[in-house]
Amino acid sequence: MKVLNILIVCTGNSARSVLAECTLNHLGAPRIRAHSAGSQPMGRVNPQAIEQLTASGIACEGVRSKSWDEFAVPDAPPLDLVITVCASAAGEACPVWRSASATQPLRTHWGVDDPAHVEPLAARRDAFRVAHAILTRRIEAFLALPFETMPRAALQIELDRIGQLP
Repeated sequence: MKVLNILIVCTGNSARSVLAECTLNHLGAPRIRAHSAGSQPMGRVNPQAIEQLTASGIACEGVRSKSWDEFAVPDAPPLDLVITVCASAAGEACPVWRSASATQPLRTHWGVDDPAHVEPLAARRDAFRVAHAILTRRIEAFLALPFETMPRAALQIELDRIGQLP
């Protein structure tokens, strides 16, 4: 079975992209291998992202905030799909990533409001829970697809549709 390599991108790679990475790896194994990165990584994972993942029973050991440049080097995993989860990352010029196919990886945007900037702290916890719930619904919708056998064009349509789910 071919494993689908997915990169989830957010500017800071500290919250939303980490939530998606760990959740995709948790729910999608062994079909999926997810990674996350940022265009301007914070260098640390938001502790509330770890708290939310742990509360959901999702392993997050070893997760770290890293640059998307790590996925543009020759020995990086070849990517099948790139998902942006913040609007600023979606609008940035991305590096040329090593692809698993003859073409560039498919790209889609699954925008989610940034829970890390919500105040006060009690509201921020709820924001992390909501962001994680939205990402989880989208991930479950994606995993329900027969993506291994779908034509690229059909998969692109479905990925974009999933990005609109609340």
